[in-house]
Formats: sequence, C-alpha cells, structure tokens
Amino acid sequence: MPVRKKNPSAEKKTRQAEKRHERNIAVKSALKTVSKKVVKTVSEKDAPATAAGPKEATKAYAKAASKGIIHKNTASRKISRLAGLANKAQTPGPIA
Repeated sequence: MPVRKKNPSAEKKTRQAEKRHERNIAVKSALKTVSKKVVKTVSEKDAPATAAGPKEATKAYAKAASKGIIHKNTASRKISRLAGLANKAQTPGPIA
C-alpha cells in the first residue's frame, strides 16, 4: 500500500510516477527482446530475418528515445551496434 501523502498533488505525482515506471519497464523489456531477436537471427544465419531485424529494432529504439524512456545517445549506440552486427553477417567473407 502506498504511503499517504500530505496533499493531493503529491498523491497524484506518486500515482503518475508509478504508472510511468511500469510503462518504462515494459518498453525496456521489449527493447531487450528485439535486440535478442536480431542477435539470434544473425547467429542462425537467417538472411531474410537478418535483413529485417535491424529495421524493427531501429524503430523501437528511436521511439523509446523520443519518448524519453532511454537516452538518445544510448538508443543511437544500440542501433549502431545491431546494424553493424547484421551488416557483418550479410557481407561475404574473403575467398580462401
């Protein structure tokens, strides 16, 4: 049970913070799931999914950054790393 605040505005602020906290946790969990999906498709060498994965992840990270759930630089770094991983998997290696 939440602690009783002294005034209504403090109570409302607490309710808002709890709702935002729950939403932020859900979004961050979804971001981790999207990232894991990209890494999994790359490791399985699934070409069509590898091509589509970073696009979905980019959209999710950009949206989270624009909503203020994660910092924009964090989103940019994660997007870059996932794109690099996918690109590396799609480029053919040197012919031996």
